[in-house]
Amino acid sequence: MPDTTGLDISVAPRLTSHEQFIHGDENLATNGPEEAHELLAGDGPTRTETDSLGSMEIPADVYWGIHTARALINFPISRRAISNYPDLVRALARVKQASARANREIGVLDPAKADIIDAVCQRIVDGELHDQFVVGVIQGGAGTSTNMNTNEVIANAGLKAMGLEFGDYSQLHPIDDVNRSQSTNDVYPTAIKLAMVFGLQRLLEEHAKLTKSFAAKGLEFAHVLKVGRTQLQDAVPMTLGQEFSGFAHTLQEDFDRLSEVIPWLNEINMGATAIGTGITADPRYAEAVRRHLEDLTGIPQETAPDLIEATADAGIFMTLSGTLKRAAVKLSKICNDLRLISSGPQAGLGEINLPPRQAGSSIMPGKVNPVIPEVVNQVAFGVIGADATVTAAAEAGQLQLNAFEPVIAHSLLQSLSWMTNACRTLRINCIDGITANTARLTQQVETSVGVVTALTPYIGYAASATLAHTALTTNSSIAELVVDAGLMSAEEVARVLSPERLSGVVPATGVIQLPQTELADLARMKAESDES
Repeated sequence: MPDTTGLDISVAPRLTSHEQFIHGDENLATNGPEEAHELLAGDGPTRTETDSLGSMEIPADVYWGIHTARALINFPISRRAISNYPDLVRALARVKQASARANREIGVLDPAKADIIDAVCQRIVDGELHDQFVVGVIQGGAGTSTNMNTNEVIANAGLKAMGLEFGDYSQLHPIDDVNRSQSTNDVYPTAIKLAMVFGLQRLLEEHAKLTKSFAAKGLEFAHVLKVGRTQLQDAVPMTLGQEFSGFAHTLQEDFDRLSEVIPWLNEINMGATAIGTGITADPRYAEAVRRHLEDLTGIPQETAPDLIEATADAGIFMTLSGTLKRAAVKLSKICNDLRLISSGPQAGLGEINLPPRQAGSSIMPGKVNPVIPEVVNQVAFGVIGADATVTAAAEAGQLQLNAFEPVIAHSLLQSLSWMTNACRTLRINCIDGITANTARLTQQVETSVGVVTALTPYIGYAASATLAHTALTTNSSIAELVVDAGLMSAEEVARVLSPERLSGVVPATGVIQLPQTELADLARMKAESDES
């Protein structure tokens, strides 16, 4: 079959250096494994490392080793290293640090080696060596490459601190020492859960600040009347403050739901090792590492009651993903509303003004677009897509392990980061600077037929409907039509159509006397409500 794509893959840009190999984009290509090995080694000094598959030349000055090198060759997928997620790197370091302390405590690791591992891990937590976490976040092997990258960096950093050469693993071994009592299958899920807690805590901080900004606007606009809308059609009046307070309350609900996920993320499976049976781990290790991890992070940790189930199950990731999706969808809906009520400025609703952040057109002078709500919308779309990925990956797990946790980790860590940044830019670059077009809103309310609803208890539905039709056809004020018809005095109309009564802030002002039958009905309904 002829090639109909019009693309010539033979002219794809080639890898030409060690740095390109590690940090290049996904469009760069090699001729195959042999060329990849050569490029990985680079032109400078190298060291030889050996594993069960053979030997490789590794750049002499890097902290990672042969297992990381093989992963770099095997998974040139996203060219997005795990170092792009600092929370994950710090979480991995905390898990290794807790493990070193636990192994030292129970006597299965030489105290001097444990102390060196502990010190290196603290350096990583403090921000050092992150550039050495080079494996791609999308990888086969259920996270083994990430675990080995971590083990090798810690081992080589420890060797350097001891005054020894990189790769001298007889003195400090990535697996026998750094990975003691552990498996990828308990380290990796524990670390990504911890990273998600770090990210979720930061998101909650920004989410709370955004909620307060909306609430502040609710107070600022408390007495600004506007026309409410249902199905994009004029409805009854409300205040702009009520609208923004509603935004704040819906965000508060999502804050509460997101907060509820954290305790579930704190259930760990350390001590499970390969499949949950705890093979190669001392029986005392699970509780010791749990306690040390809790002390190091200040976050309560709980060992799962069934380590086999905990090693195979990815349910908590679906819970977090679904909750994030809910929060993203609702935030996106709010941004849709902001774009609608700020539309115009002349031919749209024009109820509020968003802060002008940048020129909106390369051809239309003076045009300013709602770019901040738009970018938050796009974040929401990304979170929705990530949730579909997490769902598919969780379903695809088989037997005693889910091999697809790397794409789950990438999806959720990205969603957490994007949502955090979205909340921040929405607050700083949009919400805090919103102003109300008070004159326009007042004019819309005065000419809106929706206000006639407030008059129906006094002049009846039939008269109200007639006045609404007249107002629509003549563009007259409802208040003026009622007075002109002799149905109510100007004073009575003003009281009934007061902002407090129209917006429901004061449901019954008592200013105008209702007919006695209606008063009796209201008293009866209140009594029935009190009894129930």
